[in-house]
Amino acid sequence: MTSLQIVWFFLVGILLLGYAVLDGFDLGVGIWHLFNKKDEDRRKLLNAIGPVWDGNEVWLLTGGGALFAAFPHVYATVFSGLYLALMLVLFALIFRAVSLEFRGKESSPRWRRSWDLAFSIGSMLPALLLGVAMGNMLRGLPLSDDMNFAGTFLGLLNPYALLIGLLGFAMFAVHGANYIVLKTDGELAERARGWAEKAWWAYAILFVVAVLATIATQPRLLANYRAMPYLWIIPISATIAIIMTRVASSKAQAGAAFVWSAVSIAGLMGMCGSGLFPNLVPDLNDPALSLTIANASSSPLTLKVMLIVALIGMPIVLLYTIWVYRTFAGKVELTPDSY
Repeated sequence: MTSLQIVWFFLVGILLLGYAVLDGFDLGVGIWHLFNKKDEDRRKLLNAIGPVWDGNEVWLLTGGGALFAAFPHVYATVFSGLYLALMLVLFALIFRAVSLEFRGKESSPRWRRSWDLAFSIGSMLPALLLGVAMGNMLRGLPLSDDMNFAGTFLGLLNPYALLIGLLGFAMFAVHGANYIVLKTDGELAERARGWAEKAWWAYAILFVVAVLATIATQPRLLANYRAMPYLWIIPISATIAIIMTRVASSKAQAGAAFVWSAVSIAGLMGMCGSGLFPNLVPDLNDPALSLTIANASSSPLTLKVMLIVALIGMPIVLLYTIWVYRTFAGKVELTPDSY
């Protein structure tokens, strides 16, 4: 295990975290989209994410590309083993993107309702399935001696993975509702505050259940915490962030609630990373077959070259992201050019 391999473990994690935080509220907005009956309110939700949704998804593409470049064996195993689930996510994201562009092309209520349904389903499926995928990574996949997936699709739908999937769904629902409160006003914002409160209870309960289930069924994920007790600051911080999300929301502090929900996502991602390290894909049956940062990485030269590329490209992406959010800051206002 080299320093370059460790650096790339963290870089891939940061890219996936960026996607979870940024596209997480996009998916969350889609979860709540059908809860609005008025066409005007639905348009406001679409315009709340309209300027940023495609930029947010760049983080997923970049994370996938980084995984392919730095840990190709992991990329091959995960994308082949989770092929059907990932194809469902891909098609859902495609329909979601198309619905954003096509919905406003016709004024027919039936036309718009159809694309509204596509947008919501295209948001709900990734919100659930990405969590299920993470749950399987934490639980471990059945692997063969040649690093190939040796399980079945139905085997991926195990209780632990589904629990983590529901936790991720609730997490995105809270994050999305807080974003709606931040970007809208009046009756819509008040409804969104109520959605955030209801979803928060599901989020908090599922978080506690998931932690207890992990302790009971996945003891190897606690090995790093026993060896390095300072890592407990991560789950403690995640717990505090979840609580503060509710506190800020109850005080009608929209910006603070959104920031705290983002911090809670970072905390949960940090818990996953600290529990897995140095594994990337643990083997469900034989730990010796697990894919780690040592046995699944690219050559040192590839890691070094890609690190240089990342150090140049990531600041550009960050600056662009900051510029976009500053440019489109404030409450949503509908215009003739809006979605």
